[in-house]
Amino acid sequence: MAKVNWKPGNMLYPLPVIMVSCGESGEKPNIITVAWAGTICSDPCMVSISVRKERFSHDIIQRTGEFVINLVTEDLTFATDYCGVKSGRDVDKFREMNLTPVQIEGVSAPAIAESPLSLACKVKEVKELGSHDMFIAEVVGVTVDDKYMNESGKYELNSSRLVAYSHGEYFGLGDKLGKFGYSVQKK
Repeated sequence: MAKVNWKPGNMLYPLPVIMVSCGESGEKPNIITVAWAGTICSDPCMVSISVRKERFSHDIIQRTGEFVINLVTEDLTFATDYCGVKSGRDVDKFREMNLTPVQIEGVSAPAIAESPLSLACKVKEVKELGSHDMFIAEVVGVTVDDKYMNESGKYELNSSRLVAYSHGEYFGLGDKLGKFGYSVQKK
């Protein structure tokens, strides 16, 4: 098997694709699509998103110090792509994509009602990294769509048909291959 060397680049795929909503009461809220996002700490629960400085949402998040991460399902893929290629300077993405801004506990930025899970985030630090700034934030609130709750009260997030992003394309998550710890589980 032959390998080919490429120039260094960001090829860590697949990634979660998320819609980040931002804004404060009294102003038009905005949505930005982000694939450079991740969990960075579990106690306290912290996440990061990286946003280009010229993006409309960058200034909103910088000014307000908060945002909401909204997970994306297959049904939201078209809106996700639209929110990634259109600027909130020019269009109202909530209105254009028929999405519903809703209040979420912990921040004044709205969540997206159609998302199965939303994380309210307060910025703790901003790292200037070059083309992007990384917003490091604490998760201060979580809302989930109750239609994914099973009869025993467990949240069945994987049944919501989440989407991943890989090398410029969107993919639905495939079949379950195992669960954490299955490789060492006693049979």
